[in-house]
Parts: sequence; structure tokens; C-alpha cells
Amino acid sequence: MAKDYAARFPADGSHPLDSALISTFAELVAGHGTAPVADLGSGPGHITALLDELGVPCFGVDLSPAMVSLARAGHPQLRFHVGSMTSLDLPDATLGGILALYSTIHVPDAHLPAAFAEFHRTLRPGGHALLAFQTGTEPGHLHLPERFGHEIDLDYYWRTPEQITGLLVEAGLEPVATVRREPAGEEKLARGFVLVRKG
Repeated sequence: MAKDYAARFPADGSHPLDSALISTFAELVAGHGTAPVADLGSGPGHITALLDELGVPCFGVDLSPAMVSLARAGHPQLRFHVGSMTSLDLPDATLGGILALYSTIHVPDAHLPAAFAEFHRTLRPGGHALLAFQTGTEPGHLHLPERFGHEIDLDYYWRTPEQITGLLVEAGLEPVATVRREPAGEEKLARGFVLVRKG
């Protein structure tokens, strides 16, 4: 469903607050010079391209080969590869930043500690990670057998900012900021943003 997803969520579809937080993240990671930012769950590459426009050296990683193919076709000047955030094929302490926008929502609770341990392992000291996710007053889960007319087997998990922050702290990362944005437009759930730093 990669092409249908890309058509449903175009590059210019970000909420102004979301865009401002991404710009703030870009400013924070700019201090790491040539250390790249990994856009984990990069999908069709819209946000990776935005980081590039903001002057941030970056590349995208996505679990879906179809998404990676779309991203490469749409943004041939950038690097994208297939990979999992729970086992990143990257050396230790090489990233200036990690962006995970609405990608941890597909990671089961039992695998989040492994993903966040990888965040800590691959970030340079002083590097930042920004996460965005759907949130509610308490954690929840939804399984979808169909989307955009395609049969799928997809799980969504929504979590509170406090839950995400706690797991990131357990992985050794330091909280910097937490933002909650109420639903806008067709959105059904609020949005949570957590910014952390590796000390």
C-alpha cells in the first residue's frame, strides 16, 4: 500500500506545530557538523527531504522495501535503505540525531526497549532524538486487516508521553522537552512529541 499511503499523506501535509518542532530539531542537530541524522521510518522520504532542505546531513531507513523504493525515486539525491530500528546496521556513536515520526507506533511494547537502546548506541554524545506518536489518556492498541483497499496485517500502538519518556530514560537518554498537540482536522487522537538528548 506504499503508493496509496504516499498519496494520502503528501509532503505538505504537516501541522504548523509539527513543522516548527522539526525545524527546532534541525537547529539542535546542526551543531554536530557532518554527523548525519537518521530518519527512522522514513516512508516516502518527505521528512528526510525536508531535513536536507534545512541543511541537515541525513538519510532514511524504513522497514518496507516498497517505501524505500518510493523514497529513492522521489528523492534520488538522498540515501535510503531498508532496515529495522530495533537492530540498526550502523556503527556506535555516529549519528548527530534521530528522527522517529509516527514510526514507533508500529513497534510492540516488548520491542521498544531494544529500539531505544539502539537510539542510545548510535547517537553521538550530545545528539538528539525527536519522536512523534499518537497519544491518549492511556495506552491503546489497534489491529488493521485492511487499509486503502489492501489486505494488510498492521498494528498501531498509542502511548502516553510519560510512558515513552520513561522508556527513553531507561535507555540512557535525557529528557529535553515534551509536547502534546490536540487533534486537528480529521485526526482522531492527540499527538505526542518527545525530545531527548544523549549526555
